[in-house]
Amino acid sequence: MSNGSGIAAKLARPNILELQPYRCARDDYSEGILLDANENAWGPPIDAQEILERYPDPYQIPLKEKMAAFRGEGVKPENIFVGVGSDEAIDLLFRIFCVPGKDKVITTPPTYGMYKVCAKVNDVEIVNVPLTPDFDIVVPDIIAAITPSVKMIFLCSPGNPTAKSLPLEDLEAVAQQAPNVLIIVDEAYVDFSQSSAICLLRKHPNVCVLQTLSKAFGMAAIRCGFCFGAPDVIQLLNNVKAPYNINQLTSKAALQALEEDSLKKLQSNIRGVLAERAVVAAALEQLEFVVKVYPSDANFLLFRVQQSAKAVYQYMADHCGVVSRYRGTELHCEECIRVTIGTPDDNKAFLDALQKAYQIVTQQQ
Repeated sequence: MSNGSGIAAKLARPNILELQPYRCARDDYSEGILLDANENAWGPPIDAQEILERYPDPYQIPLKEKMAAFRGEGVKPENIFVGVGSDEAIDLLFRIFCVPGKDKVITTPPTYGMYKVCAKVNDVEIVNVPLTPDFDIVVPDIIAAITPSVKMIFLCSPGNPTAKSLPLEDLEAVAQQAPNVLIIVDEAYVDFSQSSAICLLRKHPNVCVLQTLSKAFGMAAIRCGFCFGAPDVIQLLNNVKAPYNINQLTSKAALQALEEDSLKKLQSNIRGVLAERAVVAAALEQLEFVVKVYPSDANFLLFRVQQSAKAVYQYMADHCGVVSRYRGTELHCEECIRVTIGTPDDNKAFLDALQKAYQIVTQQQ
């Protein structure tokens, strides 16, 4: 149970603060002759190198220790929640801090679509404070939109679909001017950019930072994400989550990814992506039908074509086998396509398909 006068006690739903979390069998003992959790000690009916018959560590302490060391900035295991992707943390934050049908959150469109989905599932109203056409936040507008019913502000940095990092000084300004609101900084693409809001945690207990192993680490299939925040906020996330939310196979893979040799490979891969991003951006800028290529701090590019972006995107997928993402329905993203940076061969195939698709589609119109 969380108590005291921290940000969690101020903002969380009363029933969550009073919640007695489910006690796992592994909460007390994890070694010895384990006959406490009704597991099948005879093991699974498949050949497996892993110990699959035992429940995993419910709080993933070794993984938190590795991640804390990797991110630095004074982060400790008690500042970290491990979730099934960062999406689990997003949903739990809604469930913990927002009373259905009463509370609200602020988002800054165009932004990641799961905030809207989680808000709808939890019957929470969204207050939209749009980014500028250059994809910057307007701090005074965000502060002006705060009412007593606003519990959280979601800020995506680098943004999706914008690919733009928000300046740390802007994030800190929001945290300073809204001390009684949780500021959720979603950093799924942070390893492709230059700075992280984790450095704000020491001064601002109302800041939470979301990260994932799905992007730069290239491990989307294992579904492993993190929320960094004040210990009282993290404790509530642990109280509300499913007892064994992170499976043993995911945990082992995540730990391997944070080993020294893996981190060297990570940095090499990031350098490769950034080099290819520059190649693709330069190639797009040479195409006469491409109106704008937006600057990117992520592993993707957002660009605008003169016309027919949706039809071009569909033609590439249907006839060229190259799947990108049409983003033209998002605010400030008219006639825009988002493309992930792939291997050199992937990127060449995309550029060839884009030129072919645009020519054919526009000729047909």
